[in-house]
Amino acid sequence: MAEKQIRIHNKSDKPDNIIKKENDIYLQCESIEKELPRYLRGFFAYLKGNVLPMSRLAYLHDIRFFLQYLITETDLTRAESTRDIKISELQEVEASDVNMFIDYCRKYKVETENAVYLYENTNKTLARKKSSVSVFFKYLYRDGLLDKNITDGFDPIRVPKPGEKEIKALQDDEVMIMLDAVSSGTGLTPHERAYWEKTKLRDKAILVMFLTYGLRLSELQQLNLSSFNFGRGEFKIYRKRGKESVMPLNRSATSVLKDYTENERPSDDKIQGEDKDALFLSLQGKRMTERQIRELVKKYTSIALKTSRKAGYSPHKLRATAATSLIGRGNSIYDVAALLDHEQVTTTQLYARHKANVKRDLVKGMEWEEERKK
Repeated sequence: MAEKQIRIHNKSDKPDNIIKKENDIYLQCESIEKELPRYLRGFFAYLKGNVLPMSRLAYLHDIRFFLQYLITETDLTRAESTRDIKISELQEVEASDVNMFIDYCRKYKVETENAVYLYENTNKTLARKKSSVSVFFKYLYRDGLLDKNITDGFDPIRVPKPGEKEIKALQDDEVMIMLDAVSSGTGLTPHERAYWEKTKLRDKAILVMFLTYGLRLSELQQLNLSSFNFGRGEFKIYRKRGKESVMPLNRSATSVLKDYTENERPSDDKIQGEDKDALFLSLQGKRMTERQIRELVKKYTSIALKTSRKAGYSPHKLRATAATSLIGRGNSIYDVAALLDHEQVTTTQLYARHKANVKRDLVKGMEWEEERKK
């Protein structure tokens, strides 16, 4: 049976692609919920009403994985599927069982018909999984489905405190190297250069938008042609919780965007219907995926960093680059926080503490070998 086509009747101010993306997340959540016990319907409603859609999806992924663990790695349930686990079996779960689950998550493997996948998680990921399971058990206790709250017995997980971990961002000279690379093709392999000839204006526009506005990956990926009003010198983006934000266009952003849209972006007859309004398109005429944009950024940042493609920076580190550059130019922390959509100004202050060239300046006067040769 052919899959039914989704038709959007949109009476809101949001563009159709934002509505579609929100619906895709909603459908993924519903799909996972169908794999879980029916007595968790109250928990599903709690998540739906209290957390962001992507957080809701992450919680459900973690809960499903925890229940799968109970089936495959413990004797706590006789169920063969996550949907069949009884509440009486969850009643027998102790804090020590959850601690063992978190330890299991540090490194594990998943076998399929064609391959064996090895997973290794950081403490930050483990902390998120622990948080998901904690919310799960606290809700079941609060709702009277469990007799005891076992979460106080969960082992702490050490994660870096805000400001403790060094912020990774490009230096100003590295930004220039990156922009030179996307402008001239310098540092690209012959294979990469063949694609660059067809996408260089698009690639440059993407990098400049990240560097100027510190956009999140999802915010940039969902930009449309209709998002922009060049006459008014502004564009709209949709941020966390679906919040609309109007951003001013500067001369650099206007220049690279017009260059791309007027000289390189495919004509409408080469673009599929739902993607005709998408700003950044693949060579196939489809809206670029987040993965494609992430790989593009890693490629050009790796040239600036003089490292391998794999070790290139993510789009989030270009967001950090924008933050440190804005603060380094003397802009108010509160203004930068508003531009970047930081909910807490303390987040922005972390970038203020990051002095872009402090380590480089410190070692500049410690050229022992050069002094030896004088």
